[in-house]
Amino acid sequence: MSSATTKTISLLLLIIIGYLFRKKIKNKDQREGIKTLILSLALPATIFIALLQIDFKSDLIIIPILSLGFNIVMHILVDKLPLRPVFGIPVNQYRVLIMLIPSLAPGLSCFPFIMEYSGQGPLAMAALADVGNKIFVLIISYTIAMKWYFEANKDSMPEEGNKVKDLLFSLLNEPVNLVIVTAIIMLSMGLSYSAFPEFIRLSIDRLSLMMTPLVLLFIGLSMRLTWDQVRTIFSFLFFRSGIAFLISGLLLFFFPVTDIPTMLLIVVFPQSACSFWPYAHMASVAQLESKVEGKPTSRTFDLDFAMNVLACSMPFSVILILAIYASGNFFTSTSNVFICAGILLTLAVLVVLLSSKAIAVYKSNAAAMKITPQVENTENAT
Repeated sequence: MSSATTKTISLLLLIIIGYLFRKKIKNKDQREGIKTLILSLALPATIFIALLQIDFKSDLIIIPILSLGFNIVMHILVDKLPLRPVFGIPVNQYRVLIMLIPSLAPGLSCFPFIMEYSGQGPLAMAALADVGNKIFVLIISYTIAMKWYFEANKDSMPEEGNKVKDLLFSLLNEPVNLVIVTAIIMLSMGLSYSAFPEFIRLSIDRLSLMMTPLVLLFIGLSMRLTWDQVRTIFSFLFFRSGIAFLISGLLLFFFPVTDIPTMLLIVVFPQSACSFWPYAHMASVAQLESKVEGKPTSRTFDLDFAMNVLACSMPFSVILILAIYASGNFFTSTSNVFICAGILLTLAVLVVLLSSKAIAVYKSNAAAMKITPQVENTENAT
């Protein structure tokens, strides 16, 4: 068994362990404590290290631009296509799909295989492509989340003149965004991660090491899967994967590449699992909603459903990426990539047909859509 496969199995095992420990950690406050550690310490440390280790060169700017283009195209497709009424999905759950489906998490689902099968060169290109993805999941996604928050909670909407001010304040009030601003300032001054004394770097490194196990355990703890949810989530994952294959095929067609590792990189990178970072923004919105006083307020996002999407996305992407690399040079042929795109999009359509509006895949629970005195957090509204 290759080291990449071994590492992947160990990551999936952490999700299973978290799922098995649901009965041990079923108290809302205990789970909130784990989420706070992730969002306030582990995640900011990981982002800070990643940003300060970027070795960006102007002649390679096309790589992150293409990655960001994929995020934007996928966002537009999920947002604009009339899929919500077909499935009968509540608005707050469909917003979750719009946030998560365009995002990528190559660090957990893609980088180990690139390193194992292709080596350091393609891995460096993948890390550079992730810069464009980070712009989307860290900045654009947060802006979208706050826009929806104000739309769903009109009483909390600021005056027209204060919208920009309040948005900037909300941005800077989050630990994740604070470290992004700090990293950007340091990079603009020519400072890198090595500018810190070693004892500070060691502390940040140890905080970052908590990120992966805590996130995967938290995903397992938060899973509340039903067959109807699995069916609908996987239809969107098939759709996402089919569009990713289609975009990869177009890139291979218009930008002929003869280097096999690079060709495979173009195919596998968009197949990465959904990112956890948009969930961080959704959790921030949920915290704002929990502080709203007065009459019940509509929940912008369903955090339980978001966890289920993340839980399904990772094994789906890992299996697909492993199959791509295990197939040899099959996916270096543009026609084969387009064929796979067609197959996956067909599967997505078949699931849509099986999950027509008449079946009512999701039965809207009023508790999931409103804050009541008995329900303080979206995670209890399942």
